[in-house]
Amino acid sequence: MIHQFQTKRIYDPPSKSDGLRVLADRLWPRGVSKAAAKIDVWAKELTPSNDLRKWLHADPQRYEDFVTKYKAELNDRRAQIKEFLEQNDVAVITLVTATKDLTHGHIAVLQAYLEQSVSDDAV
Repeated sequence: MIHQFQTKRIYDPPSKSDGLRVLADRLWPRGVSKAAAKIDVWAKELTPSNDLRKWLHADPQRYEDFVTKYKAELNDRRAQIKEFLEQNDVAVITLVTATKDLTHGHIAVLQAYLEQSVSDDAV
């Protein structure tokens, strides 16, 4: 049933159009209370491993290599991702993150991966 994935910063106010709000960060964002965040699911299993996250932060120029490595991690977690999608079969899932750049970070890779996963399952 999932029709749409979207991304949003946790510092932006929640809205009714968010659908299911999924925190897709390994660490809880600074300065945001759990009540204010209105997160429905904290999906740490969808985030880059701590080692990979730290590896990228040490040198952001590694982004292209990061994308490849993160996709490999997601492929290794395919069963968990399928279970996540089955358990959260809603019209809209908003991937919420503290990341400043929504188009150039793990959240963009995750959104594309999930969209492809849903598309593959629909065939």
